[in-house]
Amino acid sequence: MATASDAIWAVDLGNNSLKALHMVAVGDAVQVIGFDHIPHGKLLSSSGVSAAEKDELIAITLRQFVQRNDVSYDPLIVSVPSQNSFARFVTLPPVEQKRLPEIVKFEAAQQIPFDMSEVQWDYQMMTEADSPEQKVGIFAIKNEIVEAEMEHFEREDLLVSYVQMAPMALYNYMLYDRPELVRSDNRATVIVNVGAESTDLVVCTNSAVWQRCIMMGGNTFTQAIAETCKLNFAKAEKLKRTAPVSKYARQIFQAMRPVFTDWAGEVQRSLGFYTNSNPDVKLARVIAMGGGTKLRGLLKYLQQTLQIPVEKPDAFKKLAIAQGLSTAKFHENVADFGVVYGLGLQGLGLARIESNLLPTSAARSMAWANKTKYFIGAAVMLLVVSLMCLGRVGLDRVAYARNEAKRSAAKRVVNRAEETREIKSDFLNQETELQEKMKAEFEVFRYRDVVPQLYELILSAMPNARNNPAQAALYEAYVRGDVARVKEVPRDQRKQIFVTNVAIFFSDDLATAQFGQTAMMRKDAVMRESQMAVGVEEDYEMLAQLAEIYGDRYAGLTGMTSEEEKDPGFVVSVVGYSPYRDLMALLDPTGVESRPDQWGLVTRLAHLDEFVDANSPFELYSNEADHFRIEKGAVNLDEDIPIGIGDSEYIPEESGTRTTGGSRMPTMMSYNQGLEILVDPVTRERIDAEPETDLYGNPKRDALGKPILTVRDSWFQLDFKLKWEHAPEIPQTTGLAGRR
Repeated sequence: MATASDAIWAVDLGNNSLKALHMVAVGDAVQVIGFDHIPHGKLLSSSGVSAAEKDELIAITLRQFVQRNDVSYDPLIVSVPSQNSFARFVTLPPVEQKRLPEIVKFEAAQQIPFDMSEVQWDYQMMTEADSPEQKVGIFAIKNEIVEAEMEHFEREDLLVSYVQMAPMALYNYMLYDRPELVRSDNRATVIVNVGAESTDLVVCTNSAVWQRCIMMGGNTFTQAIAETCKLNFAKAEKLKRTAPVSKYARQIFQAMRPVFTDWAGEVQRSLGFYTNSNPDVKLARVIAMGGGTKLRGLLKYLQQTLQIPVEKPDAFKKLAIAQGLSTAKFHENVADFGVVYGLGLQGLGLARIESNLLPTSAARSMAWANKTKYFIGAAVMLLVVSLMCLGRVGLDRVAYARNEAKRSAAKRVVNRAEETREIKSDFLNQETELQEKMKAEFEVFRYRDVVPQLYELILSAMPNARNNPAQAALYEAYVRGDVARVKEVPRDQRKQIFVTNVAIFFSDDLATAQFGQTAMMRKDAVMRESQMAVGVEEDYEMLAQLAEIYGDRYAGLTGMTSEEEKDPGFVVSVVGYSPYRDLMALLDPTGVESRPDQWGLVTRLAHLDEFVDANSPFELYSNEADHFRIEKGAVNLDEDIPIGIGDSEYIPEESGTRTTGGSRMPTMMSYNQGLEILVDPVTRERIDAEPETDLYGNPKRDALGKPILTVRDSWFQLDFKLKWEHAPEIPQTTGLAGRR
């Protein structure tokens, strides 16, 4: 955690420019006593800029910053980009305050998707110490990201005291400067920070923050202009910035239109994911920040897409400007100063999130630098003591001659110490023990090829040139994108299966494993990792508390495990769709056991010993209802269908009709662009069901009043279990009760 300072320099080193604020706390107020905005000689992310040239451009910018500002006295806080960063909020079990660091470290190891030695991480308590529910924020970023950022400052002899992720700095800015927008956990404000290479989405509530990085920014629009107008990147960037007053404004905006659509669509999909994950939270407002917001029409288009008010701040409400500074120049760059504003608040001790991702080596160097004056004082004292000791030299030489007996005794002690050290060295050099340790370390890699082997097995059982030689030309044409050759075969006669998702999970007991409960099926593996992470052999009381809080996740640690014989293997779920008129003929045809040329996907899986290899380690577990199921239906946008089927297109409303009696609601994009349909990603043929109409254009209905549909493609979800003959033995563990 960081310690508050009276004044702070906050620096954001972006792809387009360096932004810096020199802030000071004056009572309860915050004041800017200096600021700077230095564009790089070139855009760092533009094409043609090598890594060496990028480092040189950054070095030149930092030198200008040092020459124009006095940065030698106050601490420096810098930001790191959101790419490869991690932020997660978890609720801890109720334990004693002194044990919180230990619990947080355990949770961090579980939550952070990287090896702990590869990241810099910190945490922040988000609730009061006496609160019954203790919520903690865990923040991490890869070491190479932080080290690359620190290297730029170290080359210019700039001592960095704090490192923070840019999205967390924006969250600190929002809570301090606009608290009225984040008073509740049920109404969120979204910060859209549009940079050169990426766009950061930061959803802010009173006690939590959610971030996502979209790899589209101002450079994406520039690249679209460059490709359309056949220009290099630099000229396209200049044309983009002068578009509103250019005589080619219409052509420029026409070139950027697809990027507007894709960018707004990505923002909408990301926020849709957040609202689906947090149904109780309503998105109330969007705050637009970053240099990319200067692009004309961008925010208006975003507001039309999201149907949420979008605001671009032209000033900070709680930040005062010191006398002598150019207010007009400061307000001109307000949209770029959001990150450094939040960084400065953290350095002054006024931020909610105070995590510091400064590398340990840099923090140690900074601590030693602060102790220089003490070393100087110690050196002076050492010199005085040395001079005093010189007076003792003569006396000591006389005493040395009279202490031969003591020296002999000391020598004997040293000899015994040497013998002891040799015994210890022999013990540490035991080759057998080291070999066993190495074997244990490499044991975890023994089964790393099993899941890829399963994927290959499932795909080989699909319709292909080997399984359906009659349509081999169709499969080859589809692979090489020959649409005309593919369309020669009527769509409902193409024996094709398009897979949109495959999920594979291991279970040590297929008899009790259930579909859709993969987290519970991996309970034993999680328990073993948890035992190693928290040191179960030394701390049974802690695991008992975790078992009481988390329930089944730690239930195996509190009692004896069953010793009944189990069938280990994999629970597999395959989701996809097919244009073939008889879907079940491709999946699980009946009465074809003796005709391999007519087998379907399930039939081949049931005959792996004939289809793949007589020594195949896998076997279909059972075709009973508890262990095998097939769900299917027509690809109909008015019903719930699996995600990932086809590509969405929009046609004018008069080109077709669709009932709205299903669960699918029209999206904002469908209102803006017409009727949404699904098409084949390669042939662009329509694949979703369409209501039949009479001569007057009215939908036909059956005797029950339901629309009569023209069905094209069909979707399916196939769930089954594969027994694994060579599965490793799951060790039987004794719970805490057996160890006490």
